[in-house]
Amino acid sequence: MVPFLRQAFNNTFTREKYEAFLKDLHSPYPGAIDFRIAETPVFIPKTFAAQLTDTCEYIIDVITDPEFKQRTERSIPDSDRVPHENAHSHFLAFDFGVCVDETGQWQPQLIEMQGFASLYGFQVFYPDILRRHFDIPENYSQYLNGLDRDSYLSELRTVVLGSYAPEEVILLELRPHEQKTRIDFYCTQDYLGIQVVDLLELIQEGKKLYYINAGTGKKTLIKRIYNRVIFDELNAAGHYDVDIRSDLDVEFVAHPNWFYRISKFLLPYLHHPHVPDSFFLNEIKQPPADLENYVLKPLFSFAGQGVVIDVTHADLEKIEHPENWILQRKVTYADLVPTPDIPAKVEIRMMYLWKDGDARPTLAINLARLSKGKMIGVRYNKDKEWVGGSVCFFER
Repeated sequence: MVPFLRQAFNNTFTREKYEAFLKDLHSPYPGAIDFRIAETPVFIPKTFAAQLTDTCEYIIDVITDPEFKQRTERSIPDSDRVPHENAHSHFLAFDFGVCVDETGQWQPQLIEMQGFASLYGFQVFYPDILRRHFDIPENYSQYLNGLDRDSYLSELRTVVLGSYAPEEVILLELRPHEQKTRIDFYCTQDYLGIQVVDLLELIQEGKKLYYINAGTGKKTLIKRIYNRVIFDELNAAGHYDVDIRSDLDVEFVAHPNWFYRISKFLLPYLHHPHVPDSFFLNEIKQPPADLENYVLKPLFSFAGQGVVIDVTHADLEKIEHPENWILQRKVTYADLVPTPDIPAKVEIRMMYLWKDGDARPTLAINLARLSKGKMIGVRYNKDKEWVGGSVCFFER
């Protein structure tokens, strides 16, 4: 997207530099990066950044509307509703595909969103290593809204810890050391001083939760949970002693209900040039004549599971609960990043932090994913290069 930077990066790229970078990246946490790291970052000019942030701020206007909670009540399954919901999500993430408009100009198109934590730790660690091995201009940064490394980590610490000491806060996940995103847990533990705890190891006494502190060996009261548990995985896990959906004397960051409120469920309520048209399936009286130009998505799924890309009328007729599905107009990702074979497509995640008491969230950091397949994701990019996890460096 910044031609002279792209050309300079590609011209100086070597397989040896990339392998040395990967070795350096893996060395602090051996075996913890369980996904492919792309060969290149993405360079974002100010003009495109403005399109991204303007669209994000429009969505935040919708989220901060006084009617928002009432509008999204149906999004939370009764079986997954958690008591003591707070005023707002502590995390917001908006995923955009980079597309081309009718005039041939780059434009973002919203794909998904989540009121849930993302790789807020890894996206500090990984670009730090990237800069050691590749020439990234000083006036380009993964940090947004004027933040730098120190101020970003200060904001992240405030959001996650709140008013509590690190030993009173845990990062909670189900079998965290088996998760593909575990590298982010370890980075977060190092940056914030909080312990990564397996849900299966929680200790419950009445409404209070405890964990065994690895440093002291003592049973320690939990006052705040940095929640990384996806309820799809929890529901499939079978037996567990502590149900975090019950009435507990603990704070969540982010509260699990926001995972559902800020999700695909919100898409039909958004009307913006950079948001593809989306409809609840049960509200469609007549399917679009160009059904092939839509994608069918279940509301209650994670990581692209259940998505139907090439939709047919037969697919629609098979849906038993159409109120739990949306039709979203397809977007065409641009062949954006030149690579040694075919160009790579790009998806950008804009990541916000929302401190307790603030009227609006703060745009903080980002991640990117490069793809050459039909969709973004590992299963569509097997045996390909210049694909995988990445980061955008935004022009200051």
